[in-house]
Amino acid sequence: MSSETRPWGAFHVLDEQPGFKVKRITVKPGGRLSLQSHKHRAEHWTVVEGIATVTVGETVTTLTRAQSADIPKGTIHRLENHHSETVELIEVQFGDYLGEDDITRYDDIYNRT
Repeated sequence: MSSETRPWGAFHVLDEQPGFKVKRITVKPGGRLSLQSHKHRAEHWTVVEGIATVTVGETVTTLTRAQSADIPKGTIHRLENHHSETVELIEVQFGDYLGEDDITRYDDIYNRT
């Protein structure tokens, strides 16, 4: 399976089948994913290491090991790491299209469009 480096950390695809994809995501200290939404997929995030700040819609929560968040299709969301240790999470994507280009970005500290 594939791995990709991003300005905030990296991800590794663990499994991909029609209708779902599973990733292990690493967010380095100070890393912040873009505020984004997806037209074609929903996501479920489970933290396995570290402390994550998660925005889903208007709700901002802090998640620690074994805690999770559901991100419905079309919902604006973000994951941030405000701490000195790396955040690791498992992301499960569900949908008819799971391509990396299914991202609408609203805010991105790395100036990606």
